[in-house]
Amino acid sequence: MIKDLIILGSTGSIGTSALNVIKKNKKKFRIKLLTTKSNIKSILSQAKEFNVKTVVIHDKKKYFKFENQFKKKKIKVYFKLDDATKILKQKVYYTLNAISGLEGLYPTNKIIKHTKNIAIANKESIICGWKFIKKNLNKYNTNFIPIDSEHFSIWSLLKGENIKNVKKIYLTASGGPFINKSLSEIKNVKPNIALKHPNWKMGKKISIDSATMMNKLFEVIEAKKIFDLKLDKFSIIIHPNSYVHAIVIFKTGLSKLLVHETNMEIPILNSLCLKNEEYNFDYNEINFKKLNNMNFIKPKMGQFPLLKILNTIPPVDSYFETILISINDILVEKYLKRKISYISIHKTLLKLIKDPYFTRYYGISPRNINDIKFMVNKVKKYLSNYHINKKYEKI
Repeated sequence: MIKDLIILGSTGSIGTSALNVIKKNKKKFRIKLLTTKSNIKSILSQAKEFNVKTVVIHDKKKYFKFENQFKKKKIKVYFKLDDATKILKQKVYYTLNAISGLEGLYPTNKIIKHTKNIAIANKESIICGWKFIKKNLNKYNTNFIPIDSEHFSIWSLLKGENIKNVKKIYLTASGGPFINKSLSEIKNVKPNIALKHPNWKMGKKISIDSATMMNKLFEVIEAKKIFDLKLDKFSIIIHPNSYVHAIVIFKTGLSKLLVHETNMEIPILNSLCLKNEEYNFDYNEINFKKLNNMNFIKPKMGQFPLLKILNTIPPVDSYFETILISINDILVEKYLKRKISYISIHKTLLKLIKDPYFTRYYGISPRNINDIKFMVNKVKKYLSNYHINKKYEKI
């Protein structure tokens, strides 16, 4: 039986990885809907290759500019996701949300009622809006699968296990491109160097977050919410060859770990294989050389000072998560545009997260998605008038 799919953010790195998986199993899947923010060339090419009849272009200017080009190809094109989903007569089998950043939160909540299974690769949506996502998952009886390699690994390792027996969960980190450098050595490193991740091929934003270890901090918060465990159940461990993605230690004396190559097609494929069917995928055999060289290193706060924020996370959901993500987004964008130094990301973030202007919101929980959007804009406005010291100062 052919399974109907939706891919939100099909032109990004995760979206294209998903299409590579589908390409190898074309007889099993049919894509009903693709979306992009503004990559017209790629989504048009994808729609042609996979015979997709409906697409969404979220950029209003691009939508109006290229609308007729899609219609000439007999492809229905929409600006709003709500309008596009009207074509769906029943729930699709699977939806992948590969939209990056907080922009993915609204589409996630809107698409849940239209799909039997939703795989989310968007950590910002989960970190800031998990309670809204979870409410809709329950309301529409939709199954959830995390796609980040670490969270997919934890999800897989916990299958059939009693969550109460979990003693500790380790999320692995590669250490990024500066694992063998002190912070003072890379204080003014240029973005083109920071973007060179040793193991993974990723987008620019997440590559910088990997270098600063901010992505791992986000992943701990994300895991805490998904698996409904206390923060002290999670730890970060550096694993330079990125072969092990998570380790779960149980109170029973057993420990489990999951290994796979640094290829996002692997968790995506396995998220599609929910019925244990046979799928085609060219994968490498187990790498015993890597298994024999499984170094694990405790991260040093002096090298990755943003990890100090783990000790300041409020015990309950609040605006803290939205503020943290929003500040980091702005600082990384400024760094990529060479407006601030690499060290300024760390110094400014650690300072701002303690700013009374923001801390007053750490005891307040957003009531809806619009509240989250409001706080994002509030952070943007505050930082637009905030002077960032571009020079290096010791943290």
